[in-house]
Amino acid sequence: MPIATVNPADGETLKTFDPLSDEEIEQRLADAAAAFRSYRTTTFEERARLLNSAADLLEREASGVARVITTEMGKTLAAAEAEAAKCVKAMRWYAENAEGLLAPEYPAADDIEDSGAVWARVRYRPLGPVLAVMPWNFPLWQVIRFAAPALMAGNVGLLKHASNVPQTALYLGDLFHRAGFAPGCFQTLLVSSGAIESVLRDPRVVAATLTGSEGAGRSVASVAGDEVKKTVLELGGSDPYLVMPSADLDAAARTAVTARVQNNGQSCIAAKRFIVHTDVYDAFAERFTAGMRALTVGDPMEPDTDVGPLASEQGRDDLEDLVTDALTQGAQAPCGGRRPEGFERGYYYEPTVLTGVTEQMRIHREEAFGPVASLYRVRDADEAIELANDTPFGLSSNVWTQDECEMDRFTQDLEAGGIYFNGMTASHPALPFGGVKRSGYGRELSGHGIREFCNTTTVWRA
Repeated sequence: MPIATVNPADGETLKTFDPLSDEEIEQRLADAAAAFRSYRTTTFEERARLLNSAADLLEREASGVARVITTEMGKTLAAAEAEAAKCVKAMRWYAENAEGLLAPEYPAADDIEDSGAVWARVRYRPLGPVLAVMPWNFPLWQVIRFAAPALMAGNVGLLKHASNVPQTALYLGDLFHRAGFAPGCFQTLLVSSGAIESVLRDPRVVAATLTGSEGAGRSVASVAGDEVKKTVLELGGSDPYLVMPSADLDAAARTAVTARVQNNGQSCIAAKRFIVHTDVYDAFAERFTAGMRALTVGDPMEPDTDVGPLASEQGRDDLEDLVTDALTQGAQAPCGGRRPEGFERGYYYEPTVLTGVTEQMRIHREEAFGPVASLYRVRDADEAIELANDTPFGLSSNVWTQDECEMDRFTQDLEAGGIYFNGMTASHPALPFGGVKRSGYGRELSGHGIREFCNTTTVWRA
């Protein structure tokens, strides 16, 4: 895939970039290793000052970088601006909280005595240069939620971003440089996916994190495993959205629309499978379908646009194939199910609701990465849980119920890294984020995330 900015609203190639040469990659690896030797000795106060400086820059430049994001991958301008603001918040949160999250831990006095020590403690120390392989769908946020904790922990970063967001990738590298981080602390590598293996195998790179497809995760994990290097993976999701009889149907349906089409439907944590109790199925389906049908598809730069184009022609075609497969096997589309009229240029697809989905259809198992929802009817909580878990993924989940007993049951039995009651999945710096099954392993954000790339060290003295 060429490294290029292609505007998904009209398919026009705006700018192309040459990949780094082998010599340039070698220099960046050397710079990262050198930077780590010095940066690891900085204080939390100094790291926080630098990260807050980067947050200040991003806050001032949010409007401009948001336009770049929208131009490169098609999310609405309002969504891009919100993404930038979220990044600023996360950077400031880690600047304020990292020292406490990584404070030394002291075992109980009785346990220290029993171990034969005069004293013992647990320290969290940085690992070194970490390779971050990041996707295009949240081109700022996915990077910052790695970079902020990694830099505060004393690590340095090497970013291999998606090839269709090169200007955003370059902005990120420049942002940390202008904030005052020493050269080599955070660098963007404009390289093809074929270069990832050699970078990851380099002994100066100590670990990797990847957000992306299951295939990309398998590839990186296999190389890292062969090299015995730590990885964190956040992969796909086919998140269930369960609606039970006690739910506030108006709020559930209204939120369901947003949960499905956020980021033009291109989000791993977007709700995709809507599993509704038969007692409220018809009422919910009517509200939800009406809400999806009312969305405005259009130019993502325009303020009245709800859903912009998909990020690429291939992504639009893949989504279209999933829907066509379902429709030819008997599913129905009470709204959508096709490319919108009047958009001969660009990679648009109508917000779509599918009913009558069966397990023989590809969309029942595969992630629909676009504004397409599958709607299911179930008899009770048992069937809802069985269907919700009938997926190779386990990223997040949403449940609408006012019944406390049902909440306990769903909390115990849903196979997901997150369970959100009476609301939609959202990430926050203070809450761990990640999945189970083929959605990956490890956690980002919170104290769990910052410790993923630390050497948890026992210090013991007799």
